[in-house]
Amino acid sequence: MSAGTGPRECQIREQCKELVLTDKHIEEIMRRVIKEINRGLSKETHAEADVKCFITYVQDLPNGKEKGKFLALDLGGTNFRVLLIVLKDENDFEMLSKIYAIPQNIMLGSGTQLFDHIAECLANFMKEHSVYEERLPLGFTFSFPLTQLGLTKGILARWTKGFNCSGVVGEDVVQLLKDAIARRGDVQIDICAILNDTTGTLMSCAWKNHNCRIGLIVGTGSNACYVERVENCDLFDGPKSGPNIKKHVLINTEWGAFGDDGALDFVRTEYDREIDQHSINPGRQLQEKMISGMYMGELARLAIVRFTKAGLLFGGVGSDILFKRGQFFTKYVSEIESDKPGTYYNCREVLEELGLDHATDEDCANVRFICECVSSRAAHLVSAGIAALINKMDEPSVTVGVDGSVYRFHPKFHDLMVQKIRQFVKPHISFDLMLSEDGSGRGAALVAAVACREVQ
Repeated sequence: MSAGTGPRECQIREQCKELVLTDKHIEEIMRRVIKEINRGLSKETHAEADVKCFITYVQDLPNGKEKGKFLALDLGGTNFRVLLIVLKDENDFEMLSKIYAIPQNIMLGSGTQLFDHIAECLANFMKEHSVYEERLPLGFTFSFPLTQLGLTKGILARWTKGFNCSGVVGEDVVQLLKDAIARRGDVQIDICAILNDTTGTLMSCAWKNHNCRIGLIVGTGSNACYVERVENCDLFDGPKSGPNIKKHVLINTEWGAFGDDGALDFVRTEYDREIDQHSINPGRQLQEKMISGMYMGELARLAIVRFTKAGLLFGGVGSDILFKRGQFFTKYVSEIESDKPGTYYNCREVLEELGLDHATDEDCANVRFICECVSSRAAHLVSAGIAALINKMDEPSVTVGVDGSVYRFHPKFHDLMVQKIRQFVKPHISFDLMLSEDGSGRGAALVAAVACREVQ
């Protein structure tokens, strides 16, 4: 029997149908996403909305004329980066950066320890790059859920990504950083803005492409921000009408939590439920768990394990590594799908790493099909949200700035998204997806630069 034509393949394909989002599903998801975004924007329903739609207070996009020297601090995981960015003429910039580790004991220690560590690294970086004596503006990318009360005031809603520093939730993280810098007393830094990585991505792309209106992250996590009319933002704390009033503001949706109220239950599978059950935050971030790099490999592994135990893969013989949670990495999905049609070079390498060197060509074809189902569903779920946002803004031309390891490294993610968004965006709207180059770093400097531009 030739590879990919047997009864086992038919059974696998039949059982994988639950991982496929139909056009009807996507239409319904789009409708529910917009409903939830409107709930997040409304004062009456914001508190119970899953998609919080936090106001960023970023109201000006780059115009390409920003110039000067800026610091950026990018904190979003187990490492953080400090950057020195010199903006010259339009699209011309210099960037120096250094990555600093955050030890486990600091990630789980006190907020004071965390911010003292960051301030020390900032000061060391300024010494290394001979700007120790200068007073520089800083943009602070802080990629955790924030309630913003202004461009330089952000209250941490909750820790994610393995952090649990005491004394920070409910506090203004900008003030905590300012306090840590003041305790040192040796460097002069003006914190001009706090933002998250989606805002940074949008700003970074908008510097080159002035149509950029959406920032999207599809990496370890998933989130999106977009440009909204101020009149639609009940929680915007500032003037909404009058002469010289800015009509738009950037909204950080925090859409990873979409579905926490059951809105995605009609397309979730047993694999999704198992991943959620074994996660550190059961019942939370349910859309993110269907999309992002933190979970995609595990989704594929769970399906592969199920079909192995049913005797449909590998002659029913698995391996200790395959049966261990978290051992089928998301990068394997990208590698397997990068094989040329009819060849299984990468797939065999992955399966050998997993102790499955007895796999046949038919097994390889079926494993690839399972990976395609998981990654296509992720791309289509993201596309539903992006198409809904594009239609909501209803502008003639929109660029979506995108960053994140899944979008960057998966061989088909971009094309899957373009195709699906095109299908569901209003016919008169044109759009394109633009890969962000270093969004969360350069974007932070650009938010600071625009804030300085406004002050001048």
